[in-house]
Amino acid sequence: MADINESDRAAASCGGSRVVLEARDVSKCYLLDEIEVHALRGVDLQVCDGEMLSIIGPSGSGKSTLMHLIGLLDRPSSGSVTVEGEEVSSMEPNQLAAVRNKRIGFVFQSFNLLARTTALANVELPLVYAGVSGVERSRRAREALERVGLGDRLNHLPNQLSGGQQQRVAIARALVTEPSIVLADEPTGNLDSHSGIEVMRILQDLNEQHGITVVLVTHDETVSRHAQRIVELRDGRVVREEVVQKRVMAEDRRIALEAEEQALLEARGSE
Repeated sequence: MADINESDRAAASCGGSRVVLEARDVSKCYLLDEIEVHALRGVDLQVCDGEMLSIIGPSGSGKSTLMHLIGLLDRPSSGSVTVEGEEVSSMEPNQLAAVRNKRIGFVFQSFNLLARTTALANVELPLVYAGVSGVERSRRAREALERVGLGDRLNHLPNQLSGGQQQRVAIARALVTEPSIVLADEPTGNLDSHSGIEVMRILQDLNEQHGITVVLVTHDETVSRHAQRIVELRDGRVVREEVVQKRVMAEDRRIALEAEEQALLEARGSE
C-alpha cells in the first residue's frame, strides 16, 4: 500500500475539501524569569475551507497562543504552520505581513480601534498598509461597514458607538481586505447579550452565505456551539474534537431573547 503524505492526510480530515490552515506538531515555549512556560505542546490542527471552527478552553489552555500562530502573529518554537498550502513558519516578518494582510482578517475582544479616528478611517487602515488608493479605500470601507449594518455610522468615533457597534467596526475592518479566513479571539467577551448575539449572527452569515472560513476562539461553551466543529485545548494540548450535531444559531437566540424580554415586560405590566 502506498504511503499517505501529510497533505492527503489533512485533506482526509476535512472530508476531502481543501485545508486552508494547518498546524503540525506545534509547540510554543516562553521564557519568563528564566523559567520555561510551555503554552502549546505538540498540537495538530487542520482548518477546512469554508468551515466554522471553535477553539475552546479555559484561561491558560493555549487557545489564544494557537490563534496567534495560525494567524501569523507569532512563530512556533517547533513544528510547522501552513496557510492555504504554503509553509509560513520560516518566513521573514515582511513576508508574514504580506500573507496576513492578503488572506487573514482578525477580530479581537478589545476591538483595537484607534480612538480619535472615525469608523470609516479605522476600516480603511489595512488598505492603507496594502497601498490601495484613497478613492478605492473609501469605497471598500463603506461597503464593509454597510455589510455589518453600520452604513449610517461612517463618521462616528469609537466613543460615540456602543460596544457591539465597535465590534462590528472591527469585523468590517477584518473584511475590507477580502480575506478567505477570519480569526476571531473572544469576539463576544466584552459585549452584552444582544450585542454578542448580533456579532455571532454576522460571523455565521459570513461563513454560510459568503463561504468565509471562520475560526472562533472562546472560553464559552454556548458560543463555541455556533460553529460546525469544536477543538478543545487544556494545558497546551488538544483534548477533544467534536463535530457539532445541533448547532446554536444566532438568529434563533435573538428571537428567543426578544420573546423572553417581551414576556417579562408583559408580566410586569400585569402586576
